[in-house]
Amino acid sequence: MSDGYLKLDKLTLAYGDTIAVKDLDLSIAKGELVALLGPSGCGKTTTMRSIAGLLSPASGRITLDGGDITRVSANKRNVGLVFQSYALFPHLTVYENVAFGLRLKGIGGKDLDAKVRAGIKSVDLAKFADRKPAELSGGQQQRVALARSMVMEPKVLLLDEPLSNLDARLRVEMRAELQRVQKETGVTMIFVTHDQIEALALADRIVVMLNGGIEQIGTPEEIYNKPVSAFVADFVGFENVFALENGKLATSNSLIELFSPIPQAVKGLAWRPRMVNLGSGPYQGTIRGTSFAGNTREYLLDTPLGSIKAEVDAELPTHAIGSMLPFDLPLAAAAPLSRYR
Repeated sequence: MSDGYLKLDKLTLAYGDTIAVKDLDLSIAKGELVALLGPSGCGKTTTMRSIAGLLSPASGRITLDGGDITRVSANKRNVGLVFQSYALFPHLTVYENVAFGLRLKGIGGKDLDAKVRAGIKSVDLAKFADRKPAELSGGQQQRVALARSMVMEPKVLLLDEPLSNLDARLRVEMRAELQRVQKETGVTMIFVTHDQIEALALADRIVVMLNGGIEQIGTPEEIYNKPVSAFVADFVGFENVFALENGKLATSNSLIELFSPIPQAVKGLAWRPRMVNLGSGPYQGTIRGTSFAGNTREYLLDTPLGSIKAEVDAELPTHAIGSMLPFDLPLAAAAPLSRYR
């Protein structure tokens, strides 16, 4: 779905002799909302910094809207950046914080006022224009930072862990706010996060990164339902992940014969806890732990296959720790993995 509005070609990024990202290829369409998702140290923030112009590539190329910006300075790229810490000026009002970048560009008078007030209105802060950051909630401060970047009319807007400083309720509200602003303005937006739920809820496409490379790119539905590797499967909640060897399920102790043939291209199988049939099946496990999770109850089982996590409706009868139960891992429910590592 990408038209190459922003392209990273064979991008290699390093800190001294340490390679952080190697030969990265990524193409993003104009107007897309893309998440760079992965654990700490995977290269997602380093990639974002290179797009912003804060880190020069060791090799490779970055193009934006048809122009090569690989060696263009950060202040001339027309790329906006919203920091995790918001980076607002504490002594300035909301109005002046949003106006700051525009003043640096030489915009003043009625043009400045119109742009600032439109920007503040777009994030629903018109009533707070005269307040200073200390008088605002975390979510409101985040919106000021967003408006300050948006009024500069960037070709790409980058957000670094934009919701990590907010509590759970405010995160949900800000997700909706980010989606609204992005869809209304059509700005190309890239946000960096380690939170799978945040990425799944917000993005048009998700780029899952690991060890300085791309592990999988896809829509939220593709990433959630069709992981291609053991890492992605585990990262999005497939907590029962197994390698395959010669068509058999590889456990820590042995190879388990499956009841149906598996294509040779499949290197692993993964099941979410809710996919495990607890109470019937060919395998046996002893309950080692249990936890109540609202509508569901989770069980951790010791089994010949290793630890298995199962999830059932909370309304079902409970099982005590130490109980032995049969269970099944239905092949029809499993996610087939093309890579296991």
